[in-house]
Amino acid sequence: MLTRRTFVVTSLLATTSPAYAVIPTPSDPVAILTAIYTRAAKGKGDGGGAFVIANKVAKSQYLSKALIALWAKADAHTPKGDVGPIDFDPVTNSQEPDVKSFKVDAEKMEAEKAIVAVTITGHRNDRKPADLIVRYDFVRGANSWRIDDIRGSSDGEAWSIRKMLTDSLKS
Repeated sequence: MLTRRTFVVTSLLATTSPAYAVIPTPSDPVAILTAIYTRAAKGKGDGGGAFVIANKVAKSQYLSKALIALWAKADAHTPKGDVGPIDFDPVTNSQEPDVKSFKVDAEKMEAEKAIVAVTITGHRNDRKPADLIVRYDFVRGANSWRIDDIRGSSDGEAWSIRKMLTDSLKS
């Protein structure tokens, strides 16, 4: 079972200039993830990718309408004062973001759906190899690609953003 982790909101979010608040969305899933991870790897690579889910504007830029709706429903279901169902940086699959370099691979590309894997290399070597791969399910809507799920593993145990959000509604 995936244990709850404290969500780390990095100083990047607090110090990001308005010019970086909304990044133009590239036209395909590989380009989208390349842009996200390029930003996450800047500096010491500890800025993470929480900017993707930082607020409603960011979510609407990167996530599918269905995933945004599910996330909002799960957040509304969370008792006041509790940490939400996603309490870590799903882009870097870590409490403490660490992105030195990355490799983006399109595993499946169809007209309306895509699966893209990102393999992360960090400055530290304290994670299992399987935990360094994050997969993104994309859907195309209104001529733009959006993330519909993010999947990975933590300590060898599989997780999915959709599953975590859905499971949080059961409690």
